[in-house]
Amino acid sequence: MLLWTGLGNPEPGMRRQRHNIGFMAVDRIAERHHFSPWRKRFRGEVAEGMIGRHKMLLLKPMTYMNRSGESVQEARAFYKIDAGDITAFHDELDLAPGRVRVKRGGGAAGHNGLRSMDRMMGTPDYVRVRLGIGHPGSKDRVTGHVLGDFGKTDQDWLASLLDAVADAATMLAEGQPEQFMTKIALEMGDKG
Repeated sequence: MLLWTGLGNPEPGMRRQRHNIGFMAVDRIAERHHFSPWRKRFRGEVAEGMIGRHKMLLLKPMTYMNRSGESVQEARAFYKIDAGDITAFHDELDLAPGRVRVKRGGGAAGHNGLRSMDRMMGTPDYVRVRLGIGHPGSKDRVTGHVLGDFGKTDQDWLASLLDAVADAATMLAEGQPEQFMTKIALEMGDKG
């Protein structure tokens, strides 16, 4: 079984924030691949389904970003999932809006959700799908940018990105991150 977690914050008023793009991505994957309805479990919400030949558990931790790892670790322990079979979808300031990069392991780069996962799991050896939200330009504007809602000008590229991620999900499940990123880049064209 593969565990894919979207990182975000649970409050209804936070749904459209840039920090919640991880939740948005797994929501679109669940919808596109006809997963079960979301239900409460592991201090989060889970949906189950198949992508290609892989049984999948999608997870949205409801513990707030800073404690995402607690929910992920509960699901991981229950299903005895190796860290290498976990993928985290999260916002990335250092990528232009609409750009995607995939990497295994590495540091948290100041991302509190990743920092929590590293701390709880004791290893950073999981896959990270970095979803670009762009940088506001100066360090003192980062918090407002990350916790701000996507604007009207973002809606076209955001919808295209979420669709592209869901469309290419089979490649990611098959362990083909380069093909996954290429397919998304081609689908995005000039929208990012």
